[in-house]
Amino acid sequence: MGKRAKLFEEDDLDLSEFTPKEGPQPAAPDLEKVREVSEAADFHSREPKAAKPWATKPTEAVSAPEPAEPEATKRKPRYHRTGRTVQFNCRTTQACSDGMYAIADQQGWLVGETLERAYAALRRELEGKPD
Repeated sequence: MGKRAKLFEEDDLDLSEFTPKEGPQPAAPDLEKVREVSEAADFHSREPKAAKPWATKPTEAVSAPEPAEPEATKRKPRYHRTGRTVQFNCRTTQACSDGMYAIADQQGWLVGETLERAYAALRRELEGKPD
């Protein structure tokens, strides 16, 4: 395993057929012609209007769009040092996820602690032990 695998079996690979193209480089297209073709194809540039060299109309101030959803729907990050080091991911319904977070918030528990308590309650239920 000390040597690298060879890409080609031949050691003396002849690449003399490959040479750079000769002759003048093609000229850049006329910007006015590019604009006409772009507008005919209904192409919308990502550049701001002021940056276009052919823009003849004054640019209008455009305000940023309002966010579709309020920031209140986003949960705050939860960072705690608890000794829990294993991540548990699963798919669930939105109602179940919201309910777990609501219980954790109401009780002042961490989400991992809420999951551990739910697991313990389920084990008690399955074993037939009373709470």
